[in-house]
Amino acid sequence: MTAPRVLVAMSGGVDSSVAAALLLERGCDVTGVTLKLWGGDSDSGCCSVCDVEDARRVAAQLDIPHYVFNFSEDFTDSVVDPYVAAYGSGATPNPCVECNRTIKFGRLLQRADALGFDLLATGHHARVVWCGERAGLQRGRDRAKDQSYVLYMLTQRELTRLVFPVGELTKPEVRAHAARLGLRTASKPESMDVCFVKKGRRVDFLAARAKMRAGVIVDTAGVALGTHPGVASFTIGQRRGHGVAAGERRYVVDIDAATATVTLGSHDELLRHDVTIRDLTFVDAPPGPRALLAQVRAHGDPADASLDGDVLRFVEPQPRVAPGQVVAFYDGDTLVGGGIAA
Repeated sequence: MTAPRVLVAMSGGVDSSVAAALLLERGCDVTGVTLKLWGGDSDSGCCSVCDVEDARRVAAQLDIPHYVFNFSEDFTDSVVDPYVAAYGSGATPNPCVECNRTIKFGRLLQRADALGFDLLATGHHARVVWCGERAGLQRGRDRAKDQSYVLYMLTQRELTRLVFPVGELTKPEVRAHAARLGLRTASKPESMDVCFVKKGRRVDFLAARAKMRAGVIVDTAGVALGTHPGVASFTIGQRRGHGVAAGERRYVVDIDAATATVTLGSHDELLRHDVTIRDLTFVDAPPGPRALLAQVRAHGDPADASLDGDVLRFVEPQPRVAPGQVVAFYDGDTLVGGGIAA
């Protein structure tokens, strides 16, 4: 039997390094690829020169071919520009999700097909499971590192072509495996920031790319509390950094980009019973009205809810989900689908 040809997306981190190593141990014909996505300044993430070099050197250690694909134009059009536009409209985007959707499991998967690879692998902590000829997606074994939330957009079309080799391992097990193999990424720290924005410089990044409109900060009664330089400085649910001193904790409960008005309120005023979801996608067929677990942050605790059409209703009121954020739906540890908060 011919060994399956697998293209491994190697970001320069330990997870994708071990993913490539595990596939080699399984007898696969492995080729590594690193994506050049961002040509601007960056001090974090998977876009730096040192990450490309780390991936190249790991590939050399494993004795597998390694290539670099330049998707920078696609990345700017599909990830960076929408990120800037979303903040300008008062939304809070998730650029890592859009990178997965359009670049890793869009553009790269298309390239893998064109080059004749059987499968595409990444270092995501998630598990592809099979029931007959249908593929499903479950949380990674290491719940603290689970990344199924940012993979909510995957459907049968993509999942049947994907493999996540480290999904069955805990993070310590991944690092231990890398150490046993002597891989240079074994102790490399994880990146937690947006790869194309320098740490703590989001507002500067946005201001350099879009006009910032100054506005007013008000309470829920409409009483003016202060001013601000632009709505891009805020996100729904934000408690710190709004520049208004108050005896009680105040949260951003609304952002009106059209009038550049930011509204602060109490925690109770932040709570909502439901949220409208746009751009719904499902791993398989739409589930219909049913009880689900809804997760609104990458590592947040899921809440009991039900989905009826495009409306998600929580059993207990939850802090308002910022427009632009992902809401992923689960049945236990199995991903059902998800969408974007409207």
